[in-house]
Amino acid sequence: MEDVDTPRNVAGAADAILRTLEAFGFEWGGPVLYQSSRFDAYAEVLERLRRAGQAYGCACSRKEIADSATRPAIDGGLAYPGTCRAGLPVGREARAWRLRVNDAEIAFDDRVQGRIAQHLERDVGDFVLHRADGLFAYQLAVAVDDDFQGISHIVRGADLLASTPRQIWLQRCLGFATPSYAHLPVAANAAGEKLSKQTLARPLASEIAAAELVRALNFLGQAAPAELARAPVAEVWAWARENWLFAAIPRQPAIIVPLG
Repeated sequence: MEDVDTPRNVAGAADAILRTLEAFGFEWGGPVLYQSSRFDAYAEVLERLRRAGQAYGCACSRKEIADSATRPAIDGGLAYPGTCRAGLPVGREARAWRLRVNDAEIAFDDRVQGRIAQHLERDVGDFVLHRADGLFAYQLAVAVDDDFQGISHIVRGADLLASTPRQIWLQRCLGFATPSYAHLPVAANAAGEKLSKQTLARPLASEIAAAELVRALNFLGQAAPAELARAPVAEVWAWARENWLFAAIPRQPAIIVPLG
């Protein structure tokens, strides 16, 4: 459960997510791991990176980065200019902790999106592991948890595609295995924004879970028979396991979905 950003967590939301997954026939093979219970593990890994000289303290505020940055980052914002890389300015204390990147390309073959490559030093800069507000960054949490749980294959939305090279670099710094990745296209509105509560997308209807699953299968290029929408959820999954074609998934990061 990705709840590392604790101030934004809504009471009861995690339980509602799990109930929805169960209604749609999803299963998991062990206890659910909550990021909010893993802060000690993240702290241990951060200390390991500090001792190795791979992580360093950064005193920069957002305004200072905005004033000194010279190029945009690949996923929005600004690439960190390396202000504190050689040490904190005199009289300043660390607000955050960053991971050093090097002058090299990070590339991987995504099973859906094809070859993805980034030059982290140019496209992102040294990135945050521990934030100024005292919380651990998403990149650190997912890399540590994926290794802890022995995750071998990651299937997720293409909105996370740009952050994957950072996670791979972190895996390499820690000696972790790199999973296989498949980034699926996300549903978007006419403005290209991912459908979510923020973009007023309607919620999933658990009472018609089979029909919703069939819509999702067709969205991903799988030619699910229309009659499956009235079948038990288990039957939809049985059809999907038997007929799934990775090659049929659209090789694009987003698909516009008409609303209404």
